[in-house]
Amino acid sequence: MRKYKRIIIILMVILALIAIWYFFIRKKPVPVTFERTQAVYGPIATTVTATGTIQPVDTVAVGTQVSGTLKYLYVDFNSKVKKGELLGELDKVLFQTQVDQYNANLQVAKSNLEYQQNNFRRQELLFKTGAISRADYDVATNQLNQAKANVASVNAQLQSALKNLSFTEITSPIAGVVLNRNVSVGQTVAASFNTPTLFVIAKDITKMQVEANVDEADIGNVADSQRVTFTVDAYLEDVFSGRVQEIRLQPSVSSNVVTYNTIINAPNDKMKLKPGMTANATIYTAEKDSTLLLPVKALKFRPDSVQLKDYVIQYAVRRTPGTRKDTTGKFKSVERIGSSNYVWLLRGDTLVQKHIRTGLNDNTHIEVLSGLTTQDIVIMSVLTGDAAVAQTGTKSPFLPKMGGGRRR
Repeated sequence: MRKYKRIIIILMVILALIAIWYFFIRKKPVPVTFERTQAVYGPIATTVTATGTIQPVDTVAVGTQVSGTLKYLYVDFNSKVKKGELLGELDKVLFQTQVDQYNANLQVAKSNLEYQQNNFRRQELLFKTGAISRADYDVATNQLNQAKANVASVNAQLQSALKNLSFTEITSPIAGVVLNRNVSVGQTVAASFNTPTLFVIAKDITKMQVEANVDEADIGNVADSQRVTFTVDAYLEDVFSGRVQEIRLQPSVSSNVVTYNTIINAPNDKMKLKPGMTANATIYTAEKDSTLLLPVKALKFRPDSVQLKDYVIQYAVRRTPGTRKDTTGKFKSVERIGSSNYVWLLRGDTLVQKHIRTGLNDNTHIEVLSGLTTQDIVIMSVLTGDAAVAQTGTKSPFLPKMGGGRRR
């Protein structure tokens, strides 16, 4: 009897060990499933990013052509001015004195000219009657010509003095807004070597522009009239729009990085954009509103025959670009549109490699030009373990269950 009990205990221990091995130690078969997707229609665009500075479209630096002391100032920062409006005045005392001096000199010159004209008429009459010699007549003629030249010279000096006097009144050459004022009342400005800048006036701040620096690797895709969106740090939730207006050919080199200054027009009707703001611009180099799209991840999938031994893997016949005969019987090359790529389709228990032509790529989705329909099931990756369980919604009955009771 004891012998049978011992045998039964040994069998029970063996069964228990087998159960432990089967349920806890044995490697369970890992479920295999696929991350799938299907091509859908939607918009796509390729973009170039750049940073730049917001500037007024047209600014004018207003200076003075004469030196002097600023006596009156009529505008300040942000003042709106009209064309020809008086901005400030220099002290006119010295300039007015010079004008008065040349006026007096002109009167003397005119008086001398009148005297010389009368003297010439007398000398001319005496010369014709033979009362004076030819030499005396020539002297009278020379004195008259000198008097005329002297009047012209003094008159030119007077006009120059009057012009300098007018330069003491600093007027606005355009209608706009004063962005900068570099002088104050009582300050002396010197215009000996170059014209000092007193004011900077923006013509129209409702029309701004972004001076963006585009990298040389991206400039080849940028062209005039392309759509641009940009943001500024002051209004992070607002997206401003514009168009590429000009690509300047003069490159800028900084730390061996070559960039090209690209001008983007930026309407500023709401007056939110201010000169000097930093703009983060996105230039849309190519856009399509509705085209067949596929995730870029699908192009990177490659099946593993060992991992997918339960599936049939069917490769596509790889064709090299060939030639085609024309009407004359001669061979000519066939133009290919887009790029050549391959994806894998799931058809039952078969993985089929499919050749497709692709176009625009925004690094998230890629445009499918041909070779695919919206009904095709495209494989993006193989899911195993927990990922496969999450994908299929199934779960091993032997896995521990999480508590779902209410918390008190």
